[in-house]
Amino acid sequence: MAVRPEVAASLYAWASERSGLDSDELAHKFPKLPQWERGDHRPTLKQLEQFARATRTPVGYFFLSAPPDEEVPIPDLRTVGDRGVRRPSPDLLDTIYQCQQRQDWYRDYARGIGLDPVPHVGSLSTATPVEEAASAVTAEMSFSVERRGQNWSEAFGYLRDQAEDSGVLVMVSGAVGSNTRRRLDPAEFRGFALVDPLAPLVFVNGADMKAAQIFTLAHELAHIWLGESALSDADLGVQATHAVERWCNGVAAEVLVPLEVLQSDFDDRADLTDELERLARRLKSSTLVVLRRVHEAGFLGWDAYRRAYRDEFRRVMELIGAGGGGGDFYNTQPARVSKRFTRSVIVSTLEGQTLYTDAFQMLGLKKLATFNGMGERLGVL
Repeated sequence: MAVRPEVAASLYAWASERSGLDSDELAHKFPKLPQWERGDHRPTLKQLEQFARATRTPVGYFFLSAPPDEEVPIPDLRTVGDRGVRRPSPDLLDTIYQCQQRQDWYRDYARGIGLDPVPHVGSLSTATPVEEAASAVTAEMSFSVERRGQNWSEAFGYLRDQAEDSGVLVMVSGAVGSNTRRRLDPAEFRGFALVDPLAPLVFVNGADMKAAQIFTLAHELAHIWLGESALSDADLGVQATHAVERWCNGVAAEVLVPLEVLQSDFDDRADLTDELERLARRLKSSTLVVLRRVHEAGFLGWDAYRRAYRDEFRRVMELIGAGGGGGDFYNTQPARVSKRFTRSVIVSTLEGQTLYTDAFQMLGLKKLATFNGMGERLGVL
């Protein structure tokens, strides 16, 4: 006889809403869901496990007497005034938890091999003038315009690699772990920072458009210098209401497009789109970041900026179109989970300190050949 666990009716509705899935889709997959919710019928344990997987809910939650209060485990600065944002999705929560697990592993690894704390973690405060803070970040990252490469895409890769070389774990992914069916939603979050003296970590939502990712990376690095973990909007199109977010936005913008350079070089008589593209090419930044600085330099009022931002955003999205492929796995996967982290896990595994099964799980791999190939690409093997 099949086991049919008793589940509080409210948990079905909670799990359905939490998942963000369409109610018709769930009803199609689970025809008896309305009966479960009314208490007229109980699912078998197997059916409950299937429902848990479909709604991305830990199955143990269904044995609680009432829905749990799930909160983001780090300071959530994605607020508008005094109103919080919507309930965090399972995809967001699982991404943060996974990054925290990786951070825990790397902290122990760094401590075990005697690495010193990363000196710039928490070295600044919001009392530090934005220009001074941006200068400190730029100097540490060697992020002068001349070193940024040929375009903002190369500049993003360079800034990411420089951050990693300085001791920061940088993870850029558009999905939960290796599950490409669980795409992250840029409308929910753009990035977050997990501050730690030995294992500072930043995550950039790779599902966001590429033109916005470099600003998110610079914004999250500002959080590392500030020494405050946070889940962020890092949205160029809005005015941040939180003092910390305003400071981090200011630092990020100054790192990417120094105000002094823009004020001296911006031609307000030229066509705005042409001028944005010219300055973006010169500064190896995105036109959206340049546009924000044009507003901050006083060339555009807020209302005019918002209109221009909407137009430029649409133009950039049209240029992006469907986008290209995912690229070389051996290049993209280490970037998703951090090259520094990947290299450390491989070394630890080869030294016998970490089990291969644990390494595969942390790196999102399934085959030894892939593990070895990644080690070769990173110069470990």
